[in-house]
Amino acid sequence: MGGETMVGFGPKQAWLAVREGEEAAVAAALGLRDLGTVSWRNGIDLAYLTDDRLVLTPPLPGAGDARWLLVTGRWLLRTGPAVDVAELSATLGTEVQLFATYRVSELHRWQRAVDGALTRAFEYVGESGEVTDWRGDPDEAEIAIGLPAVLDDETDVLVSESDVMRLARAWSVDPTALDGRPAPGPLRAAAV
Repeated sequence: MGGETMVGFGPKQAWLAVREGEEAAVAAALGLRDLGTVSWRNGIDLAYLTDDRLVLTPPLPGAGDARWLLVTGRWLLRTGPAVDVAELSATLGTEVQLFATYRVSELHRWQRAVDGALTRAFEYVGESGEVTDWRGDPDEAEIAIGLPAVLDDETDVLVSESDVMRLARAWSVDPTALDGRPAPGPLRAAAV
């Protein structure tokens, strides 16, 4: 797979970002069965076209001068988060983030856990215009994309898919920006 380029993802998808994550430790913590390495094109297709397969990236440079391992697949997009990010953060001893965006219903979700504690959770369903999860205080990156500092009954919230990508870039890695960049290695496919 020499000279391979990365394939971006993000729209109509969900993913985890694990700070300084190692493939084997992350896969074990998620209870995944290793299916071996795959090319970026085949792996991203697998993540989009199946409900029980995930792909793990090699660690990628990102926010905070850290390396971030990304895990993506439709299984993570299920109603209600499929993964408890606080529990995963505690198990791995690192920061874990979850992002999801599905433009059909305008579902946009993110969660962040550090040292086993959930520091932020947000979910918006644009179809109904409803914020369905708001735990913790928004940080500067969230305020920069247009979230209010405090949620009340008078505040209108509008979040888009591009806002999720902007937040992912600020917190870890924007997976849409990977497209066409040299791949640091193949993806690893796994079964849920």
